[in-house]
Formats: sequence, C-alpha cells, structure tokens
Amino acid sequence: MDLTLGILLVAAGGAMEGLFSLGVTNTPKWRWENIWGLGSLVALLLVPWPVAFLTVPDLMGVYRSAPGETGLALLFGLGWGIGSIFWGKAINIVGLALGVSMMMGMTSVWGALGPLLLDEPEQFLKPGGMVLTLALLVMVAGVVVCAMAGKKKETDLAGQAEAASSAATRTTAAFAVGLLFCMLSPLLSSLVNFAFTQCSGLKEASIDAGAGKASQSNAIWAMVFTGNFSVNCAYTLFLMFKNRSFGRFLEGDLMHWFWALFLGTLWPLGIVLYGIGATRMGEKYGAYAGWPMMLLCSILASNVAGALTGEWRGTRPQTKTTMLWGIAVLLVALGLLAVAKMLMGSA
Repeated sequence: MDLTLGILLVAAGGAMEGLFSLGVTNTPKWRWENIWGLGSLVALLLVPWPVAFLTVPDLMGVYRSAPGETGLALLFGLGWGIGSIFWGKAINIVGLALGVSMMMGMTSVWGALGPLLLDEPEQFLKPGGMVLTLALLVMVAGVVVCAMAGKKKETDLAGQAEAASSAATRTTAAFAVGLLFCMLSPLLSSLVNFAFTQCSGLKEASIDAGAGKASQSNAIWAMVFTGNFSVNCAYTLFLMFKNRSFGRFLEGDLMHWFWALFLGTLWPLGIVLYGIGATRMGEKYGAYAGWPMMLLCSILASNVAGALTGEWRGTRPQTKTTMLWGIAVLLVALGLLAVAKMLMGSA
C-alpha cells in the first residue's frame, strides 16, 4: 500500500513540476524577471516556511540540533537557485515541452546517479543498479530525440515566417543559447535530490521533535528553498532595476497574477509531494528510483500541456512524430525505473 501510494504521490509531484512553468509562457505583458521573481517569492518563501512551521514542531530546534546539515541544505539550495535561473531562461527561449523534456531528463540522471555513487557505489554491480543505469541511458536517448524534435520545430516555424534570413539566424542563435541553458540547469537543479539524500539528520531530528512521516522532509525543503530564493531574488531584482520593469506589474491583468500564483504554488508542492512519495516508496532506495520517476512524469505532463497550448502548431507531421518517439523512449525508461526499484527493494 505504501509503495503504491508513494508512486502516485511521486507521479502527482512530477505532473506539478512539469506544469508550473506554464506561468512563464502565459504572461506576455510581463518581462521574464516579473513572472519569475514573483513566482519565486510565492514558491520559495511564502509557501514552504508556513508549511514547515505547521508540520515540524520546534522547527528552529531541529535546525540547531543539526547545524552542519542545515548549512548543507542551504548550500544545495544556493546551487539549485542558479540552476533555476537557467531553467526559467531556457523555458522562455525553447518553450515548455522541449525545455522541460531536456532539463528534467538530464536532471534525473545527475539526481539519481550522484547520490547513489556517493552512498552505495557497489549497487551498480547488482541487478537493480544495472537496470537503473540502463534506464538512465535510455532516458538520455529519449532526451536526445526530444532535442532533435525541438530543432526541427524551430526550423519549421522559422521557415513559415516571412522575415529575412538574418532573423532566422537570430532565431538559430537564440535556440543555441536555450540549449546551453538546458545543459547547465540540470547539473545544478539535481542538487535538490542531493539535499534529500544527504541531509537525513534533519529528517531524524524532525521525527524526534514529533513530525509525522509525511512531513519529516519539510525542514529540509524550507532551508533548500530559502537558498534558492536568495539567488532568484537577487538576480530578478537586478534585472528589474536594469530593465526598469517594475512598472510591468501594473500592466498585467488578473490572469497574469493568477499565473504567478499558479507557478508559485505548484513548484514547491510538487517537490513536497515527491519527498513524501519517495519516503513511502522505501526509505532506502525510494529517492534513487523515485527522483527520475518524478521527472519523467513531469516531462509527460509538460508535453501534454505544450500540445494543448499550441506550442507545436504549424510544425510538420514528421516533427510531431519525432517528438512522439522521444516521449515513447522516455516511457520505456519509466518502465525500467519501476523494475530497478523492485530489484533494489528486494536486495
């Protein structure tokens, strides 16, 4: 029962992580720093701290009892914050479906392999670890296919435009920058899972203080999110001063504010549900299989959202078929991850 519920919670968290970036693509009257700055304020400060105070008794005492891991969680959050900036920039350039597919796929590789390499490298010589490695390699192949589809999409849309060839060159250059952001963001965004696996002392201290099993990770998330927020706050404020875009907040209608709240709520809630679900999947290996499982669900959710919002409208059938093949490969990886979890759990 715990395993089934854990998988469902991880899947729900993944869907939220795949959909929260819709706010970036649906606020045309705001600049990127407006939606990302306001969304980050809600997601990384206004949501996690009240949740942590309400669910973890004597939260400050928990931090005092494990000062080293508290600082480590904050440090992981700072790294994740830099990755989040690259994330938001990439979504703004390459679109929701392609950006999330590439970044979530690569994040799953680093987030699953890194902690396991640090904690139990011998697992890679056992059947479960071998299947996990195979699943991540298949996932990388799926990400490559999705990237090919994204490049075809850019070519299709550029070919339909009536602009001159120089404009097409600028589009290609922007796409290349977007791909660079897609490569850099996963390296840093995977630090979220490092915090979950390497700060177990905070979870133990939370349980000792009276926190329930479902909320034992909330002390970690509050500190990680704070580190992330400090980076995002500094950068978006810098951009608002530089671009004089504070006034853009007054130009947005009610839907712009809705999308900021949407982004700010789904982003942290997806991470929290992942933490609960991974714990229920199994204290020992839930994070290693649950992390890439969550990210795959986010990829699927973002692609469905991208299709429904018309991101692929105007592209050739061959381009859509390539993207569908990429999703199919990612689904195969999802099945392999489930097998890996069963093998590792029975070891």
